[in-house]
Order: sequence, then structure tokens, then C-alpha cells
Amino acid sequence: MKTNNHSDLLYRSLADNLISLIEKGTYRIGERIPSVRKMSKQQSVSISTVLQAYLLLENQGWIEARPQSGYYVRAKISEQAPEPEISSPAKDPSRVSLHELAMMLMRDTMDPELVQLGAALPNPNYLPIEKINKALTNASRLHAVDGHRYIIPPGLEELRIQIAKRTVLSGCHISPNDVMITSGGLEAIDLCLHAVCRPGDIVAIESPMYFGTLQTLEVQGLRALEIPTHPRDGIDLEALSFAIQHNPVRAVIVISNFNNPLGSQMPDEKKKELVNLLARYEIPLIENDVYGELFFGEKRPLVCKSFDKKGLVMLVSAFSKDISPGLRIGWVAPGRFKTELEWLKFTISASPPTLPQYAIADFIESGGYDRHLRRIRREYARNIELMSSAVTRYFPSGVRLTRPSGGFVLWVQLPENVDSLDLYKKALAEKITLAPGHVFSATNQYANFIRLNAAEFNYSIERSLEKLGTILKEIIE
Repeated sequence: MKTNNHSDLLYRSLADNLISLIEKGTYRIGERIPSVRKMSKQQSVSISTVLQAYLLLENQGWIEARPQSGYYVRAKISEQAPEPEISSPAKDPSRVSLHELAMMLMRDTMDPELVQLGAALPNPNYLPIEKINKALTNASRLHAVDGHRYIIPPGLEELRIQIAKRTVLSGCHISPNDVMITSGGLEAIDLCLHAVCRPGDIVAIESPMYFGTLQTLEVQGLRALEIPTHPRDGIDLEALSFAIQHNPVRAVIVISNFNNPLGSQMPDEKKKELVNLLARYEIPLIENDVYGELFFGEKRPLVCKSFDKKGLVMLVSAFSKDISPGLRIGWVAPGRFKTELEWLKFTISASPPTLPQYAIADFIESGGYDRHLRRIRREYARNIELMSSAVTRYFPSGVRLTRPSGGFVLWVQLPENVDSLDLYKKALAEKITLAPGHVFSATNQYANFIRLNAAEFNYSIERSLEKLGTILKEIIE
């Protein structure tokens, strides 16, 4: 478009030059472009001209601004792979038998020789290790005796106060007495199931579902009823309603915010509808919100618990994905099942570790937790985008890919003739581990799916994804 305005020509010319550099690979997806001031000096143009150029590139989807960090190249929407289809699991309840495959996967995560794309572990470089170690040292000094005592259920009051305050951001209004500390999130889910189910009972779950939850069902002798789940909006409520009407469902489990492995986030209205549906049938809901703090948007998403009027929602979370998986501190707000869960917790494992409770309470109260979260949300959003772009670039055509708005896992649908277990074995031979889709269903629904951990992205990981793409092409041919 012709114009006589010299400044208009300047900023458009600058934007076109940057687009050309991005297309040629000089600036790659996820990389930072020169700062406004630096670009101004390099090109001998005014700061306002650079800002206009960057705003144009941002509006066109070429770059994105990150607070207190600068401008970064982003993947264009047109370059993204299509999303997976809504799942269509078996309609009958099934016994769960996945422990051998799940344990094989977890053993591989301990091998330092492997490029770790399998287990959904946080990036250790993003954990606040130094600050938490300092908080642990302070806790051991300030609580030299009490730090070595049991803190029987419901757990350390100081930590329960901080958790109750944080739940306000997710729409809840609970007191510290409504919270119980557990030894990680999986123990909280295990206790919830023990409280409301008996061996042989049916539990409705999202499909696909995190394999740790499936193993908990297996250990307790429960039957899983898999419900179709949308890769963006979560569990299909119409299918769930039909399942409840035709099966004696004893409980429902969902990861309402950033499902593992889908990354799906249920809209608030759908969360409310789910809570009301289960309330009509007096069915408890176990809501896992372990990824809820790792959102990429402007606002912390609500939880189903925020719509609970009958105490049927048991809200579960943990600090394993954002502070430290090794501290083993989780929590549950169990609603009407509080007394039962406290008794179960005491009889099964008595008390979570004491000093970590003090340390985490101090870290949250000091404001360190919020500062830490702001940083890692940006980093995980970036890594998700980088890995999505790499999968689209290196994997064969026909691959489908989720678009998470939080968390750090990607769910990849491969061509129909690919068995993810076969891919898993071939990848191991190349020193790469991934999570085959088989472990996310009690009925072997996802043979041609894999889950990738996008908590980290670097040159080695990109080359590993390129190698996986080559292996996939060889399998298809």
C-alpha cells in the first residue's frame, strides 16, 4: 500500500525485514528479538518507529510481548497441527490393569542417559530450589523440636491458612479447617476414593486419564467407566449423564483445569453444570487441580468446588508441579467427607513430612510463591509453543496436537497405523523416552497416541523430536 508518510514507510519496512528474518530462521520460534532500544540504535530509527513495527508484528501473530522480558517470536496459528478428535472410549466399566506398563515408564524416567519426554515432571531448572532450601533451613532452626514431631490430620495450621487464602483466587470460600494436608496429590485422591467407594464400585473418569489415577483405581479394585472428553473443553456432560443413568456410579474424577494428558480446561459454566448434575444424584466429585496454578491466561481459572453447595466436591491439589515433587506435600478440601478422610489419613500414614509444611507455608506467605509462579507460567507457555511447533515441523502429516492453555504436557494423535508402544521401544533405542497412549486408558483406547512432556525445550529436545519424526515416517512407510 503506497503512502507519503515517511514514518509509516519506516515502521512497515522494519516489520517486513523482521518477518523476512523470521521466515529464514534467523530468529526462531521462542527466541527473543532485539529490544526496542537496541533495535532503535541498530536501525537508526526512533523508539516510536520500533514500537509501531513491533505492535504490527504482534497484531499479525509474528511475535508476542512478555512482561519484563521483551518480545519473542511465536508460532503462527496457521502452522499448528489440527487438534485431536473428541475421545470415544468403551461404554462399559472396566477393571484396570496397567501397573507393569506404568512402572516401566517410571523406571525409564530415572535413567539420566535418556532424553526425558515421558513422565510429566516439572523442569528442575524452574523449581525454586534455592529459596525452598533456605526456607527448610529456617524451619529447622525456628522449629528445632516441633519440626520432628507428627502433625496429625488435618495438618499444619499455618499451611492450611495459606492454602485457604489461595483458594479464593479459584472462586472458593473455605476456611483453614476445611483443608487437610496429605503426602502428595495421589495420596489425597487415594483417600477420597477410600472414603466413598468399595472394591468393585464404578468410578466415572475423563478419557484419557492420568495413569497414576488409573493405578489408584487398580489398587483399590475399582472399575473405571471412561467418559468421552474434548481436548479443549473437558468431559462430555451429556455422555456422563447417560452413563450415570445406566450405571451405579459411585464417584466421578476430573482434572477440570489442564487435564493430564489433554491439557483441556472446562469452561466455568460447564463446571457449574457438572457440579449440579452430580448433586442431583448425590455423587461425589473428586476434582484434581494440581495444574491449576500453571495457567497461561490473565486470570486463575475457577474450580468446580467453587460451585459446590452440598459438600460433594473433594478438591485435591499439590505443590509437586510448581514447588517440588520431592517434598511430597499435597492437600484436599474434602467437604462433607472431612471426618472420614482425617481418620483414613491418620490410620494409613499418620502425618505428612513436617518441616516441608513449615517451609512451604513460609514461602507462600512471603510472596515468593506468587513471584515464582509468574515466571514459570511464562516459561511453560513458551515451551509448549516451541514443542508444538517442533512436532508440527518434524512429525509426518496427519498428526493432531492439543493446544493447552496451562500445564506442560502435549497430547499427540498419530496416524492410525502407528502403535505408540512400538514407537516407544524404537525411541528407547535412540535414547528417547515418551509416554505411550496405552497407559492413559483402562481399555487400551489410545494405541496411536503419545504424551510429551513440554516442561523443557532445548536443542537436544528439538533434535530428539526430529528423530522421533524420522522414526514415525519409517513406521508409516
